[in-house]
Amino acid sequence: MSQLNLPSHLQDKIFEIRYEYDLVSKIVSYFPFSESEKQEIVSILDNDAFDGFCSIFRDSVIEDEWNRTKDQIKKKFQDELFDIDNT
Repeated sequence: MSQLNLPSHLQDKIFEIRYEYDLVSKIVSYFPFSESEKQEIVSILDNDAFDGFCSIFRDSVIEDEWNRTKDQIKKKFQDELFDIDNT
């Protein structure tokens, strides 16, 4: 399976990339991608029909807010996932 190489400004916003038959089937981000970010990813995938975007949270955040809070959000989310495994 080949790893998808995305620019760091996109990779940073992704929680998980799911593959099916060595192709990207779903990209799960913390917050919804903007249309320009989606287009950038579609271009990198070289698949105009790709529509496997989903996000954990529904609200959108501006870039400045994401940059200020991303470490805290990622840590909190990861900690909650680990707690699920322990219950």
